Amino acid sequence: MSMTEPLLSIDHLSVTFKTPGGEVTPVPDVSLQVFPGERVALVGESGCGKSVTALSITALPPTDRAILKGSITFDGSANLVEHRASLQAIRRQGIAYVFQDPMASLNPVLKIRTQIGEVLPKMSRTAQREEILKLLTDVGLPDPVRALDAYPCELSGGQCQRVMLAMALAANPKLLIADEPTTALDVTTQRRILGLMDRLATERHMALLLITHNLGIVASYMQRLYVMYAGRIVEQGPVTEVLPHPRHPYTEGLLAAVPSLRLEKTHLQDIPGTVPPPGKFPMGCAFAPRCAFATDACKQAVPALKIDQQRSCRCLHR
Repeated sequence: MSMTEPLLSIDHLSVTFKTPGGEVTPVPDVSLQVFPGERVALVGESGCGKSVTALSITALPPTDRAILKGSITFDGSANLVEHRASLQAIRRQGIAYVFQDPMASLNPVLKIRTQIGEVLPKMSRTAQREEILKLLTDVGLPDPVRALDAYPCELSGGQCQRVMLAMALAANPKLLIADEPTTALDVTTQRRILGLMDRLATERHMALLLITHNLGIVASYMQRLYVMYAGRIVEQGPVTEVLPHPRHPYTEGLLAAVPSLRLEKTHLQDIPGTVPPPGKFPMGCAFAPRCAFATDACKQAVPALKIDQQRSCRCLHR
């Protein structure tokens, strides 16, 4: 694959679930790209559709029961929305996931060596043990030999997240999707895990898609970001351009809510209101009810994504 071609390309994807109350579409229209070796962030508040988008790439539950429309291609594959048979190989070797709660992701009744061993190809018991030790060493586990025969409950949250990362790297994926991987960790451990992921991505020439609401993480480790609201991308561009000069009011609100040690604030700024639940998205711009710049025109139709060189913004007034 050429470095000028995206490794992952999502084009006008919609994700719809059938519920007792009717069809609900948490992701009505999202498009994004990740290039080989690139670090991309997908940011937004909880409920914006970030995780659903990530899970739908390889049709992981619950999106395996969803109605998908649009196009998803990975590493030159056919459209994965229409050719589900291609997913098995991509899940096994192409794309790996790290989720936000390692204690919930690991099997509590299986030892670490067994869980990582399930990901590895067939090999002798001795070779498998050496490979698992190498993976645990690569992710910086303090005592990999002890961890081999440990159960998840015998490890700390940060150590379990390193085990999850080792499992993700076992198949040597081309893309690592990290969905809020540091949510349950303390600040110091967060920084260590993110630094580790950054280093491993560089060493393995691996692309990284990070799902987060923490813009401090984005500024430190990511190259490009997509801002998502109510299942649509509202702004996109290089981190070095978007964070200092945001265009969409939602991006501005997210940045204004970030605490700073350099500024004296008597209270944290927030965005009025909440993300509307799927199935109750308003007409027009979904952010209009919370936006200080909204006009009647904003409520009539969904704004088009305005593209300006490397940046794009979905707003009538920007």
